[in-house]
Amino acid sequence: MKKLIVACLLFAGITANAQTEKAKTKPLFNGKNLNGWYSFLTSKGKNSDPEKVFNIENGLLHISGKEFGYICTEKVYSNFHLIVEFKWGTKKYPPRDADTTKRDNGILYFVPLNAKDFVWPKGIECQIQEGDVGDFWMVDSATVVVDGVRSGPKDFNRAKKKADAEKPTGEWNRVEVISNNGKLTHIVNGTVVNEATDPSVTEGKIIIQSEGAEIYYRKIELAELK
Repeated sequence: MKKLIVACLLFAGITANAQTEKAKTKPLFNGKNLNGWYSFLTSKGKNSDPEKVFNIENGLLHISGKEFGYICTEKVYSNFHLIVEFKWGTKKYPPRDADTTKRDNGILYFVPLNAKDFVWPKGIECQIQEGDVGDFWMVDSATVVVDGVRSGPKDFNRAKKKADAEKPTGEWNRVEVISNNGKLTHIVNGTVVNEATDPSVTEGKIIIQSEGAEIYYRKIELAELK
């Protein structure tokens, strides 16, 4: 049964990628600055980042993780194929600096346009965390349907990935998030690892988190789907 589920997920990923090939992929991160994004830190607020938690280094987006917060797109998206490439750094910060604590980050999407900035606003997250990349997290009462069952409206609700395709910490990973007319797909290094349908939120901004761990992004690009 597990092999059948993975095979179905892989087929879905091929279909989704074929559709994306017809759309034009554009960079959301230009490697030079954060044009098109704004920053938010719990202790500093909007667009105040004196310690450069979010910094551009040699064409990479470097997120120190020293403070909790995020960068957020100024534009909203509904049907899209998002592609990011990331690798972990070495530093971790309180309260997640213990040797046994996993490095954590995430991509939160469908964040309502007029949502108040705080950690964390309503949306659906593609988890970026050591060992758990591709999990769904439904945040602030957002819900989805997984395996025919709708998740409950909670502050945080998790749907674990069905396959493991992560590379070891320190290597580059490619993560794709596809929203296609009510169907959500998470792909890690070319393998479909999770799917959901009928999200309770279907349009919004995209957030890249800072959650206590150093991380680098070398690619953040998106194709808008019809």
